[in-house]
Amino acid sequence: MSAADETAGETADGVDKPWGEVTPEAARKLLVAAVEAFAERGYHATTTRDIAGRAGMSPAALYIHYKTKEELLHRISRIGHDKALKILQAAAEGPGTAAERLDGAVRSFVRWHAERHTTARVVQYELDALSEEHRTEIVELRRRSDAAVRRILNDGVKAGEFDVPDVPGTTLAVLSLCIDVARWFNAQGRRTPDEVGALYADLVLRMVTAQK
Repeated sequence: MSAADETAGETADGVDKPWGEVTPEAARKLLVAAVEAFAERGYHATTTRDIAGRAGMSPAALYIHYKTKEELLHRISRIGHDKALKILQAAAEGPGTAAERLDGAVRSFVRWHAERHTTARVVQYELDALSEEHRTEIVELRRRSDAAVRRILNDGVKAGEFDVPDVPGTTLAVLSLCIDVARWFNAQGRRTPDEVGALYADLVLRMVTAQK
C-alpha cells in the first residue's frame, strides 16, 4: 500500500484523513510523494527531484511549498506523532478499567501502524534526520505518548489488575512492540490491521497480568 493509498477511502468530511490538514492540494501531493520516497529509499537517499517527480511537478514547484527536504520530513513527522498521541491519550483518559483502556490503546495504536504502515515507517524511523530543533519537538510528543501508556499501567498496578514491577521498562516494551508493526506489516498478508491489533492487545495484556 502506498502513501497515496493510505490517504484514500476516508470519510467525505475528512475525518481521520492522514493528510487532510495539508493544503493546498499541491502541498498535499508533495507530502504524499515524500512519504513514498522516504519509505522506499530512506530520507538521505531521496532528493527533492525524486519527490517532485513522484508528485508530477518540477523541483522548483516543491520550494514554493517547502523550503527544504527536512521541512517536509518534519511536517510528516509532526502529523504522524500528533495522531499517535491522540490515539494513546484518548485511551488513557477514557472510561473503563485499566485493562480495558490498555486493550483499546494497543488495538488502536497497532491498527494505525498497520493501516498506515508506509507513513508510520517514515514517522517512526527517520527521527535522526530531523534538525535539532525539530527533533526536540518530536521527542516531546513521544514523551507524552509514553506518559499516556505509563498512566494506564500505573492505574492497573494501583487497582491490582496488573503485575508490573518495572512500569517505565514495560511502557517502552509495549510501545516498541506496537511501533514495529509498521516495519513488517504487509497489506497482502494473511492478517488484517484489526486482527493484528487484537493479537497484540492480547499479548500485551498477558505480559502485564499476573499469572495464576
